[in-house]
Amino acid sequence: MPIEFLISAFVTLAVVVDPIGLVPSYLAVTHGLPKSARSSVAWRAALIAALILAGSALIGDWLLRTLSIGLPAFRIAGGLLLFSIASEMVFGVRIERQSRQAEDAIEEHVRNVAAFPLAIPLMAGPGAITATVLLAGRSNGDPMMLAILLAVIAIVLALCIVVFTLAARIGKLLGVTANIVISRLLGVLLAALAVQFVIDGARLALAG
Repeated sequence: MPIEFLISAFVTLAVVVDPIGLVPSYLAVTHGLPKSARSSVAWRAALIAALILAGSALIGDWLLRTLSIGLPAFRIAGGLLLFSIASEMVFGVRIERQSRQAEDAIEEHVRNVAAFPLAIPLMAGPGAITATVLLAGRSNGDPMMLAILLAVIAIVLALCIVVFTLAARIGKLLGVTANIVISRLLGVLLAALAVQFVIDGARLALAG
C-alpha cells in the first residue's frame, strides 16, 4: 500500500506540476538575468511552492472539515479541476497561458518572479494544491502516508530545481515539437487520473 501510494502521489504531482513544461515559462521570467540570479529564482520558487503544497497536505483535510466540505465532494470537484487542466495540456492551451502569465509579469515589473508567476500559480497552482489535498485525504491521517506525501512533494520540487538549472539546455535539446508531444502525453495521463478521482469520490458519496 505505501509503495502504491508513493507511485500514485509521485505520478500525480509530477504530471500536475510538469517540471519540463515549466521550462519555457522559467526561461521567460528569468530572461536577461545573470546565472546566479536565475539559480536564486529557481531555489526560492521551489521553496515557496514546497511550503504551499506541504501546508495543503497537512491542514487541507482540517480545512475541509472546518468548512463542512466532505472529502467525496472535494474529490469530485478536484477531479473535475484536474481534468480541465489535463484538457488544456492536451489541446496546448496551458503552455500558451503560462507563457502569457510570465510575459505579463515581466511587463508589469514584478519584483519577485520566484513568487509570481513561477511558484504561484505555475508550480503550486490550483491543480497542484487540489491534487495534494486529495492525496492527503487518501492517507486517512496515517503519519507514514503523510511523510511519504511530503517526501514526494520535496522530490518533485527538487526535480523542478534540476530542470530549471538545465532549462536552457533542455529547451534547445527537446525543441518545440518534443515539448508539445510531451505535454500532450502528460495531459492524457492526467486526464485518466482525474477521472479516477471523480469515480472514487462518487463511490464514497454513494456508499455514504
